[in-house]
Formats: sequence, structure tokens, C-alpha cells
Amino acid sequence: MGALKVSVVGAQPPIKAKMHPAKAIKPRAFLVMNSNQSGTLYIVATPIGNLGDMVPRAVETLQSVSVIACEDTRHSKKLLGHFSIDKPCIAYHDHADKKSSYKLIQRLLNGEDIALISDAGTPLISDPGYRLVSEARGQGVSVVPIPGACAAISALSVSGLPTDSFRFIGFLPAKTSQRKTALGELKTGAQTMVCYEAPHRVIETITDMIEIFGTDRPSFMAREMTKKFETYLHGTLEELLQQVSVDINQQRGEIVLVVGGDINSSEVISAEAERIIGLLIKELPLTKAASITAKITGGDKKQLYNLALSLQNK
Repeated sequence: MGALKVSVVGAQPPIKAKMHPAKAIKPRAFLVMNSNQSGTLYIVATPIGNLGDMVPRAVETLQSVSVIACEDTRHSKKLLGHFSIDKPCIAYHDHADKKSSYKLIQRLLNGEDIALISDAGTPLISDPGYRLVSEARGQGVSVVPIPGACAAISALSVSGLPTDSFRFIGFLPAKTSQRKTALGELKTGAQTMVCYEAPHRVIETITDMIEIFGTDRPSFMAREMTKKFETYLHGTLEELLQQVSVDINQQRGEIVLVVGGDINSSEVISAEAERIIGLLIKELPLTKAASITAKITGGDKKQLYNLALSLQNK
């Protein structure tokens, strides 16, 4: 799956608030602030099911901050109540009114510590939050992760499929035509693919994968991880579809799909990678140019070296 794309929030006008003028949010280019005076934004991972997976540092952090920004306050208050965390909660979602992020940034600039949590797992991993983090960093605010559970990584770690290189694509498109297009772009990738899927679409998605990838691609499905009805299925895509189709229970709950890459893939080199390595070989040795281009684009270093060699010989 492709790398997660992040759009940086542009400079925003000052917020009108009852506070010292020096603390008002200003466009980034003109902001002058002592970072020691600002608060910290903590990105706190929470359990994906089993509350025993809540790490002590997460509890301590949530107990110490001034406010907790939640994807869904009603859902999160159940978790917070279990750990006797009595802190004000504010609903935050990337697609909500921009004023909500401005208010949180203003509080951070005024010295308050804020924690961001999602409904489950690590925030921002196919969950809201990246706009807030982007703006906080742009304003010079310290952003600190409190690591913990992540459904994608948990499923990948027990899948038995290659883990040295993988693509996480969150949720595939809900519409069949768009989903098939997205899968078509992933067809020749050599990396293991990890995605989330809604239970009512899991059969459609696996069926589309078979159409695009073929029946024999190795696959794995994790369902309801760490919960009472936790199950794991593995086999070819065809075998996986059969297992899910005959058992209605496999069409319920939280689902992560892991699919092996194309072992015969030659990983087509993108035009952007070719452009980058073309510039680098003018200044660097071929090995170094290939290594840097691979890090930037995620391409295969050996293939990029061969490309650099051919470009140099032209």
C-alpha cells in the first residue's frame, strides 16, 4: 500500500479569544514563540479491544493533561472511566469545523498539555488527527507519541507473510469500481499489503482481490483482535473467500486483511524515481544515488542502481 499522504494545513487567521494578544495564533511565517512556553500534544494509543493492553504510560499521560481530544467522546469516556481518568473531553475530527483544531492549538500555545486519542488503537493510523499534528508542528508545538496497540501492525506481525516491507492503505474504496482501480494499482507490487475492511464488505473485497490478483495470492485475515471472538484465517485468497463465505461470524466485527505481494513483480520504476536518480547521479556515486532515491520513493535499490547505470552510459 502506498505511504499515507498528509496534507499540511495552510496558515490560518488569528482566533478571536479572550487572552493576551501575544498568544493569538498568527500565520506561521510571522509567529514568534518560545517553544518552552507551549504545552505538549501527546498522541496516545489505546487498546483495540482488550483493556489489559493499555500501557501504564498512556494512563499516566491521560491523567496529567488538561484536556483529551477524542474521535468520539461517548466511546472514549467508557475507556477513561475504566481507568479512573477524569479529564475534560473534546470531540475532534479532521473533517469537523476548522475552529476545533484552532482552539486546541490555541490552548497548546497557552501552555496546556493535550492528549489525542482515537476510538481504538494508534491515532492517525487511518484515523483522525493528522491535520492537528501538522498544524501543531507548524506552530512550534512539541508533539510526542505514547506508543501502544495498532491493529495493522498487530495483524501483520502474526500473518506469516513478509514483514520487511509492506504497504498500509487503510480502507479500500467502498464503491466496487473505485476499489478495483485501487487494487489494480497494487497488483504488481512486491510488498505485503495491509488494509482495514468493514465486515459487510469483506466478501466483496476478497472477491475483487481474486479478480485482480488471482486466486493463489497468499492472504490472512484477522478479526476482532484481542477481543472475545478473536479469529485468524489464512490461505490463498480463494481459500480465504471460502472460509469467510461459509461462516457468517467471519463477516462481523473489526477486520484486517493482509495479502502477500507479487513475487514475480519487477516493481516498475516510477517517473518520479527516474527523475530523482537522474539528478542525483550528476552529483553522487551511483550506489549512493540509488540508495537515496530508494529511501525517498520506496523503490528497490538494486533496480534503481541498474537504472542509474543505464542512465550514466547513455
